[in-house]
Amino acid sequence: MSKSFGKSGSSMWVLILLLLAGGLTGSAVGNALAPALPWLKATSTIGLKPFTLDLQFFSMTFGFTFNLSLLTAMGFFLGYIIYKRV
Repeated sequence: MSKSFGKSGSSMWVLILLLLAGGLTGSAVGNALAPALPWLKATSTIGLKPFTLDLQFFSMTFGFTFNLSLLTAMGFFLGYIIYKRV
């Protein structure tokens, strides 16, 4: 007998995939339209600058940056809308 967990588990991966696809598509469209509409190129950078944890025998670098533009945000929103409709 199979239990139904609603929108969890593997569907979370579908949401993440759709958000990534929407964000990448929005960024690509923004970069393609930027020469004609320069205001689409404006981005806001959010993140953590890279830093290294060095323990002599082990070192690890942490960090990430997230560049958000208008069309990237619209792509994320569109990915979420598609997820809700599926």
